[in-house]
Amino acid sequence: MRRQGPPEDHDDGVPDRLDALFAPRSVAVVGASNDPAKWGHIIARRALGSAADRPVLLVSRSHEVLGRATHPSVRAAAAAVGHPVDLAVLCVPATGFVAAVTDAVDAGVRVVVAITAGLSETGPEGAAREAEAVAVARAGGTAIVGPNCLGVVDHTSDLQLAPGTLPPGDVAVLSQSGNLVLDLAGLLADRGLGISRFVSLGNQADLGVVDFMRACVDHDGTRAVAVYTEDAVDGRGFVSAARALAAAGKPVVLLAPGRSETAARSAISHTGSLTTSSMVIDAACAASGVRRVDHLAQLADLLVALRSPRRMRGRRVAILTDGGGHGAVAAEVLSAAALDTPSLAEPVLGELRSALGPHPSLANPVDLAGAGERDLSSYARGVRVLVDSDQVDGVLLTGYFGGYGAWDPGMTGAELTAAHEMAAAVSGGTTPLVVQTVDPGSAASQVLAEAGIPVHRDVDRAAAVLAGLVEPARTGDVAVPDPAPPVTDASYAAARSLFADAGIAFPSARSVAGPRELEEALASGEIGYPVVLKATGRVHKSDGGGVVLGLADRTEVLAAHADLVDRLAPPSVSVEAMADTSGGTELIVGAVRDPRFGPVVMVGLGGVLTEVLDDTRCALAPVGAAAARDLLLSLQGAPVLLGARGRPPVDLDALAELVARVSLVATAHPELAELELNPVLARPDGVVALDARVVLAEDPS
Repeated sequence: MRRQGPPEDHDDGVPDRLDALFAPRSVAVVGASNDPAKWGHIIARRALGSAADRPVLLVSRSHEVLGRATHPSVRAAAAAVGHPVDLAVLCVPATGFVAAVTDAVDAGVRVVVAITAGLSETGPEGAAREAEAVAVARAGGTAIVGPNCLGVVDHTSDLQLAPGTLPPGDVAVLSQSGNLVLDLAGLLADRGLGISRFVSLGNQADLGVVDFMRACVDHDGTRAVAVYTEDAVDGRGFVSAARALAAAGKPVVLLAPGRSETAARSAISHTGSLTTSSMVIDAACAASGVRRVDHLAQLADLLVALRSPRRMRGRRVAILTDGGGHGAVAAEVLSAAALDTPSLAEPVLGELRSALGPHPSLANPVDLAGAGERDLSSYARGVRVLVDSDQVDGVLLTGYFGGYGAWDPGMTGAELTAAHEMAAAVSGGTTPLVVQTVDPGSAASQVLAEAGIPVHRDVDRAAAVLAGLVEPARTGDVAVPDPAPPVTDASYAAARSLFADAGIAFPSARSVAGPRELEEALASGEIGYPVVLKATGRVHKSDGGGVVLGLADRTEVLAAHADLVDRLAPPSVSVEAMADTSGGTELIVGAVRDPRFGPVVMVGLGGVLTEVLDDTRCALAPVGAAAARDLLLSLQGAPVLLGARGRPPVDLDALAELVARVSLVATAHPELAELELNPVLARPDGVVALDARVVLAEDPS
């Protein structure tokens, strides 16, 4: 996603040039070689082996490569054939990269695929050479894929410009790792899937993953897109492209390492230290409908499952099994995957009793208790009731079904009949069924798989598929506000004023610079007792005793003020009315400006103890009140907000509105790197912010 120049200077004509990339009229391989160990040999051999009727021109210092005459330059090759070359693949050393790009541009090449390595990934010298080549290409209207990439494949146009044989299919694979794709290709083939397009992204010095995602929106040969990226540079572009793919009915599955990352950034606010880049990627996925996975097998599993139109509307799962052990393990695994197994209620319980008889346990897991092996059709009857129920969003069948025929060949016929009945029960509805079985290769299991029902040997893989089928919440877009006059004062008083102007309530307060101003503040009647004093000029005011609470009268206030001044010598002291915290819940609400995804809003329980509780969530800003409410309810401690152990619920609408307003402030002020309200006191009768902080970016651009 990286672009080294302004995107607006480079976007014109990108779709046309991508046509030249994926369906070129002619191809030149620069650096073609007879040495089988060299990339120039591998790519030339693959290009010449294509069945497509397009000229392949070999550029080399050798007079002949692979039995074909060569040309000394792309320009000479174009002159020899009498027409420009659409696509050139550069397999040259880094030292010759700029010259090779210059030759391609002079010859009118529209797209360069740069296999060349040893550039920006190696350090400043390589980066300078790479930037020079990109500048030459852009000046000449030529796009670059890579450099440091493995090439490009498009099965719909029979373009073969990458090592290895990739199975044809309808999944576009866009990856920063070339070798990883070779592994994924095998996993897809094992599952009956293949690749429509493959782009090795490399350094993304010019074209990046966002460009290729957009190129797949209208590509008839692509039904789904798999992305592996280690650095989502154009974050908002990624979200926009993913939304366009979702609108076209093409799901995107993302493998992005980094979930184990700790909050190691040198952030100033609590919000900054609590918002990791992995959390931001999750937020971007939530905003765009992208499914994020943790490993290749999970990616391949989910691509298979997403071919079915059935999706999880929520996170409620019913378990059907014929053994308590399988059911108990499945419930644990589903919980770890953030899925719920709710107790079932009438009328579903009555329907299950009618379908299964009096013996099975119906608590969820629904346990046939040995009845399954006596009457295999009971599995199908149970599945039909559960997938037709509005009490669950998905069904997990776990245990021995699929393995009965191997156990007793006399049961094969009945098991196949039950499998066909399950397939019929699922096909007419929208609720997904996922199966974990002891024998995924059995005839009954194959009947289910051919009906679009995911079948797995391991229950954790089955649970991961169900989690991946959860339909992302649709909250609607919020208009991005125009930039506001930039903030230049990061003081506490200025931060409070910024948020107050956005409609966020604070306790009454006055900033005082000495005893006389303190006396005036107390005498004004604006601030009633008890009083809070805060020493300003400190990042975290409570550190070092910079906040004094519960001062009941003038004498206590004066004494506390004198002590603060003596110990901390603050530039000023904020005198504030102390909020009534009884019956309230403290939270943190803040935002950071992520270098890739822009403003990100964060919420967490605990206020100043948020880091201890480690219960935070984030979303791309801006968000509306509805999305903010969903964000708050996604916290692990959300039951506290809704009322727990006799506590009244907080004013969730007011709290969500506060979060939405913070997100708008963050969006309107690109000069702010971090901003934070901590704590925010949420009560049944409203919300009030008790402290505020903003951090200016070193470089507002």
